[in-house]
Amino acid sequence: MLNLTARGTSHTCNGTTRRDFLQIGTLGALGLGLPQYLAAAERGVVDPHKDNRSCIMIFNLGAPSQLDTFDMKPEAPAEVRGPFQAISTKGDFQLSEILPRHAEIADKFSIIRSCYHTAAAVHDAGWQMLQTGRQFTGGVNYPHAGAVLQYMRGRRSDLPAHVVLPETMGRGGGNLPNGQAGGFLGKTYDPFALMADPSKPNFKVPDLLPPPTLGDVRIDRRRRMRAAIEGRMKELEATESAKMLDKNFEAAYRLMNSTQAREAFDLTKEPTKVRERYGMNRFGQCCLLSRRLIEAGVRFVTINTFLTVFNEVTWDIHGSKPFTTIEGMKNIVAPMYDQGYSALLTDLADRGMLDDTLVCGLAEFGRTPKVNPAGGRDHWPQCFSTTFAGGGVQGGRAIGASDPIGAVPADRPTQPGELIATVFHSLGLDLEAEIPGPGGRPFPLVDFGMREVKELFV
Repeated sequence: MLNLTARGTSHTCNGTTRRDFLQIGTLGALGLGLPQYLAAAERGVVDPHKDNRSCIMIFNLGAPSQLDTFDMKPEAPAEVRGPFQAISTKGDFQLSEILPRHAEIADKFSIIRSCYHTAAAVHDAGWQMLQTGRQFTGGVNYPHAGAVLQYMRGRRSDLPAHVVLPETMGRGGGNLPNGQAGGFLGKTYDPFALMADPSKPNFKVPDLLPPPTLGDVRIDRRRRMRAAIEGRMKELEATESAKMLDKNFEAAYRLMNSTQAREAFDLTKEPTKVRERYGMNRFGQCCLLSRRLIEAGVRFVTINTFLTVFNEVTWDIHGSKPFTTIEGMKNIVAPMYDQGYSALLTDLADRGMLDDTLVCGLAEFGRTPKVNPAGGRDHWPQCFSTTFAGGGVQGGRAIGASDPIGAVPADRPTQPGELIATVFHSLGLDLEAEIPGPGGRPFPLVDFGMREVKELFV
């Protein structure tokens, strides 16, 4: 991106500083997308009747214990069932007592209790699989589901097609790509990452709105300054950064000058009671912000419940530091999640938005069937639960089942590729479609045999 406030001369390896590129907004996250969408519609690989569909993907970083949340085993031995009681819900399933608000809205969402994957039991391997539907192999970095949607359908408004809240994932321990990028589709399809905590009193959106050094008069002059910049851009035109810049300059200009964008990110426009209903914490306010962004035209919002599993209270309940205990999950993590998630589904339903907004709750894996000696549970990709609501999904159902101790699927085993296929199906993408893969070769939207979980929709 270009610095319109000064003639900075410090360089990165591409010849331009990061500050230079960030001065007019985050261009790489904004792909224009309209030509791709029109071409895709003409080929019949997107359903124009579902163009109003959106998705909020809540990624439960750290991985909730299925046995302590969505897949209770009250008849199992104590070391398996854990310390929590099962409670009745408005759905045809029981939940843990630590999710009482989920129980009250269980008719609005459904659970898949038979998810599994075969990747390594490390966080970032699961992050990759659950957000892209594929395992990172052979150096191929696959695109996030939101990046694929952006490529297929483009943007609706001045806002980006795909936004990540509150910021992209941090360290996972496996030194692998986390799946939260455009992958082989290119940097143009990386999401716009907020990189800020919307629960803070002084919350502002970095890299989105004009920097304070630009006054109103100078903002009005920015478009005219484009001509003066062209000469300097020629020095970079052979680089990928320059090509991306040239393609998306107008998109960034529109975003930074958009009243719609400013208002969408402005949580002060929400009544205090509404903000408090979601919870005055980072996750709760991200849920509220996701609703506002969908209302404003964003197609796909990814919410990371946490940013890292290290030295932060998360779903990663190994039982000892630097991780979380089961008590920490009960007293901190579950109440926060319970409040934010239930408020989001209720708000979407009350506003008439839930039918056109798929809300999926994913995680990298589950937790071990037996409590470990530290009083926690360890990584377990062999079986875990996910949730789906809205976007054509019928609520109140438990789909699939695990064995008596929650260790492996006993009915309807479901792979990550099927979960991503379910997202694409809800959003109106043809699962037989292709996107440009590595080297520009056609690449299938989903792997062979991967279909949506039909039981969610009938």
